[in-house]
Amino acid sequence: MADTSSNPKLSEVEHIKTASNFLRGTIAESLENPITGSVAADDTQLIKFHGFYQQTDRDLESERKRQKLEPLYSFMLRVRVPGGVVNAEQWLRMDELTIRYGNDTLKLTTRQSFQIHGVLKRDLQRTIQGFNDVLLDSIAGCGDVNRNVMCAANPHESDVHKQVHAVAATLSQHFTPRTTAYWDLWLNGQQAYSSALSTEKHEEQTDHEPIYGPTYLPRKFKIALAVPPQNDTDIFSNDIGLIAISENGKLVGFNVAIGGGLGMTFGMPETYPRLADLIGFVPVEDTVDLCEKIVTIQRDWGNRENRKFSRLKYTIDRVGLDTFLSELRQRFGRDLAPAQPYKFDTSGDTFGWSVGDGLGKAHVTLFIEGGRVHDQPGFELKTALREIAEFHTGEFRLTGNQNLVLANIETTHRARIQEILETRGVWAKTEKQTALRLHSIACTALNTCSLAFAEAERYLPHLLDRLDTVIRANDLENDGILIRMTGCPNGCGRPYLGEIGLIGRAPGRYNLYLGADHQGERLNKLYKEMLDEEGILQTLTPLLEAYAKQREAGERFGDFVIRQGHVQATTHGLNFHA
Repeated sequence: MADTSSNPKLSEVEHIKTASNFLRGTIAESLENPITGSVAADDTQLIKFHGFYQQTDRDLESERKRQKLEPLYSFMLRVRVPGGVVNAEQWLRMDELTIRYGNDTLKLTTRQSFQIHGVLKRDLQRTIQGFNDVLLDSIAGCGDVNRNVMCAANPHESDVHKQVHAVAATLSQHFTPRTTAYWDLWLNGQQAYSSALSTEKHEEQTDHEPIYGPTYLPRKFKIALAVPPQNDTDIFSNDIGLIAISENGKLVGFNVAIGGGLGMTFGMPETYPRLADLIGFVPVEDTVDLCEKIVTIQRDWGNRENRKFSRLKYTIDRVGLDTFLSELRQRFGRDLAPAQPYKFDTSGDTFGWSVGDGLGKAHVTLFIEGGRVHDQPGFELKTALREIAEFHTGEFRLTGNQNLVLANIETTHRARIQEILETRGVWAKTEKQTALRLHSIACTALNTCSLAFAEAERYLPHLLDRLDTVIRANDLENDGILIRMTGCPNGCGRPYLGEIGLIGRAPGRYNLYLGADHQGERLNKLYKEMLDEEGILQTLTPLLEAYAKQREAGERFGDFVIRQGHVQATTHGLNFHA
């Protein structure tokens, strides 16, 4: 393990981690400070490892400044859900916590986790204790560690899906940080450790991180698993992507892809999104060990001086894939077998009712626009799901596209669930949408994300209302074009994998990217910059009209715009800006 403690070039975050006593910092003191709704500056970095970010309501900034008040600080908590699977009791508890401590909405993320927005500092411990009581946690929801492990949304689809979900759960547990700081701070506050406690107390602390080491990883790390032909977790956008390979209905191993990551910075072409490289096949019994070796190489080789270049993708491109694989061979003890054949058809979800593995139980996938679970007049989604959770004996499964599967539904419950969905206006929200809207993703962006330049979740539905007019006029309402919008270039909504990608540059202005494929295996490319709403519509309308008239049989929109020469295909992150 590399010793970085004496390196003066380390980024400020690395120094904060080094001095944090395994992620404690002065969080305990920050919680007790009644003067402000915020935590200390260094602690804003450390709380990420505990699963939450400090935020402000940017809609209120001007008014609060006028009143000489500090910003309205609150916290976004991200609750880990390995593979996106929760039971009805857990769903009800999350719903309850959003009402009691949050803003009465629940966000389903693109990593199959929950987010609660609007939690005040004084309510952090009670909120975390609330979901811990139903065996959920937020440790490693954010921060420089492996985050929520994704996998195919519904393990009841087949025995292979169940086996893949079990691997995802094992990986999640294996890479969970071992520090006791999370439990001390949030689940037993009377025994919380902090830098203010005595040296004797610090000497008693026996925390040890066998995988991460005392300064954890240089940057966040992501793992996802998929079961062909569905790439509903966009595995190539992850640091490690695992493609399930089965024989005769049994999982035998995974094709392994490494080095994916979608964030970049405007004005810095040396930053770029990158899709993972396929490096070979690993038997299922060796998967956890191989992933650990990849993580430790990134721990030791990753850039700890400039966080903009700290992801695994930059490590691989800096040292070269061959050099990285040589080190992996040494640590793993052998070469990987060649990758096995596979084929992805889509990275989207399939909506409506389905029957799974022959046990007679049904599943229904619901469209959750922007991943936001809330009530509106005529669309009482949050109430409907609460009512269903009161009797549903199966699971709630969060998809990687911000949607929701009600899984493993008893035969006797199907009609009752359908009635609730129809009565509360939820069924029409899925049944009557264009496929363009059903394949949309939007990040939270304004008003709470501090990095956002423009709207996304609050704006995309309006833009889709106007685009749907074009879609219907050209008989494209059943064509699932992937459209993704984010408020900044960091990639939380995976915009670079959208056949249509819109990335906020300024309020009301977006860069338009085209040309990703529908399977999640090719990045898009910049087409036009700084478009307002009318500019977006004027640009996309003739392209959609041409697609309707000139496409070849089975041709997807992303492939069409490349064949027509509107953009060149992006073959690697290094030519993304070309």
